[in-house]
Amino acid sequence: MRTFPKQSRIAVGVLAAALSIAAVPAVAEDQPAPKDTIFARKILMGAIDMNMDEVETMLAPEGKLVLSDAQEHAETISTMLMAFPHLFPPATNQWKPGAERDPATDTFANPGLWLNFADFYQRATEASKIAWSASRAKRADEFRPLIGQLRQRCNACHALNMKTD
Repeated sequence: MRTFPKQSRIAVGVLAAALSIAAVPAVAEDQPAPKDTIFARKILMGAIDMNMDEVETMLAPEGKLVLSDAQEHAETISTMLMAFPHLFPPATNQWKPGAERDPATDTFANPGLWLNFADFYQRATEASKIAWSASRAKRADEFRPLIGQLRQRCNACHALNMKTD
């Protein structure tokens, strides 16, 4: 039986928790409550961010890159990015300008995301592939630029699809 590193087990646990929260049916409906799904995607994004922070800390000038650890974080990010767009069903398109928002259960997703969901899905897929390539890099000089590309993809997607006001 194959054993998985601790980081992978944690990532699988976070992913399972996020998806199980999203799968809890709402009262008198067969679909999860939108706020539960929004909460699940925030958990998943938080885990992606945590893994990205770990990698970027290793790559910082004062950091110490342990390639095998960084590759594991990149693989975890890749897996999570494959699941991420599935936590944006149309019912979670609930942005209201100027509304008081609960940071845990209210969306900060730009309503335009659902107008061009195929683009959002493609962006997540491309970012996942970059993270996967980083997880398979044989040397630090291959790994480092892929993480730079991944950061650029993340920032571009956030700039387009995340409301900040």
